[in-house]
Amino acid sequence: MSQSIQLSEINRSRDATHTQSPISNELTLNHTHSLVDEMPEGGYGWVVVASCSVIMFFSVGGFYSWGVIQAQLAAESIAPNSTLAFIGSLAVSLNAFGAIFMGRLIRWIGARNAGFLSCLLMGGGQILSSASSKNVGGLFVTNGIIVGLGTSMSFMLCSTLPSQYFKQKRGLANGAVFSAAGIGGAILSVVQSVLISRLGVAWTFRIIGAAIIALTFPACCFLKDRLRRSTATIEWSLFLDPRFVMLALGSAIGTFPLLVPPFFLPLYTNSLGLAVSAGSILLAVFNVSSAIGRVSFGALCDICGPITSLSLALILSALSLLAIWPVSNSLAPLIVFAILNGVGNGGFFSTIPSVVAHMYGPIRVTTVFSMILTGWAAGYLLGAPIAGWLLDAYGGSGGGIVAYRPAMYYAGSLSVGSTGFILGVRILTTKKNLFTFA
Repeated sequence: MSQSIQLSEINRSRDATHTQSPISNELTLNHTHSLVDEMPEGGYGWVVVASCSVIMFFSVGGFYSWGVIQAQLAAESIAPNSTLAFIGSLAVSLNAFGAIFMGRLIRWIGARNAGFLSCLLMGGGQILSSASSKNVGGLFVTNGIIVGLGTSMSFMLCSTLPSQYFKQKRGLANGAVFSAAGIGGAILSVVQSVLISRLGVAWTFRIIGAAIIALTFPACCFLKDRLRRSTATIEWSLFLDPRFVMLALGSAIGTFPLLVPPFFLPLYTNSLGLAVSAGSILLAVFNVSSAIGRVSFGALCDICGPITSLSLALILSALSLLAIWPVSNSLAPLIVFAILNGVGNGGFFSTIPSVVAHMYGPIRVTTVFSMILTGWAAGYLLGAPIAGWLLDAYGGSGGGIVAYRPAMYYAGSLSVGSTGFILGVRILTTKKNLFTFA
């Protein structure tokens, strides 16, 4: 019998009755801790990492390439920029809105079944979107809600499952999984641009949806729980922990600017009069850089600590948004911005699961991470649309660099605020210098 089944049965038995003796409870607790202490640090864990990477390629990579679809729909005058950004934001925001429910559902049905269900929703939602490519209301349902539910489940699954197999190499494992999202965003951006130019938006949705189902289902076969257990959906006592509160607030604020560059870079290049392909190329550069950042900051977690790595990623994002993008009026500085912001953006995503596991342990990571992720709902849902509203208010997508600057400063200032909260978490954790492991 596998360790995951043993642990699940032990916890169900403990929850079903309160008549166990203190000795029995102690044995249960010791067995649980022994599983945590005996992390494989490899072996089948790398199979799980590879499987999660394939899924993340399409789930997170999909919403990072939404900017290509958005630019084409805007060119066809389907809806205003703020409305189109809302469709992409809705799909992403369900990561947060559904986090606690998805965490409980994953523990109930198991990692493998959750993988199949999430990939079916993502692929099926894309195929259904082909029938709504001229209808904004339909896109909100198909690409916003259906795809969003699949993305939410797959994100929660793939963000937490590798932590069950790694401790010393946890940052590297999480970084590898999240780097696949950046690579997916880069490849899907270019592929979607080519498909749209040759076949149109509807067939692009159909082809991407079919590819998701065909390529992710085999990967789901290899997903396997190791520390599956039944826990409380919400640990209310965490709200008395100032470190948790600051981490939740800091990461929630940090989500507001995350989607602004990938959603608006294609529109921005068009406003500067650059070639139509420049937008998709910049988006690909951004996503490749994001993949590099996810691996690099993931590995950095194992060197100087996940909280420190998260702080550095946010600092890099803030500097790129405030110092480089507002003065980028040609392709060269835009490439520099896309690289630096992509690296920082990727670092944010890959370090958060490691921060949670570092602070609260691998057994609690699903519960605590789902609580953190729920706080990202407002940023995911409103971050990019607020930038769209600012853009429309100051001249629209064709207004040039001046019209985009308020959105740039809005995104950059929130990154600075987020950095302050995360540095506060680090100060509370250890008052030593910045590069002490924490």
